[in-house]
Amino acid sequence: MECRKTIKYLLLQRNMTLTKLAEEMTKLSGKKISQSLLSQKLGTGNLRFYELQLICKVLNFKLTFEDLKK
Repeated sequence: MECRKTIKYLLLQRNMTLTKLAEEMTKLSGKKISQSLLSQKLGTGNLRFYELQLICKVLNFKLTFEDLKK
């Protein structure tokens, strides 16, 4: 599943809008993150790793990596 669809799905699970997510990301990061900027980044797939970490923090999800060679 692409990043945009996954985040939209997580937002639905948390009953949160993209606007509210952007507001909460702004509060946590101290950097202005608008709904339109976040939407654009999700649409183009141009999301930075720290932004994904911040989204997970706001939505109370854990981002993990699993070694597939095990």
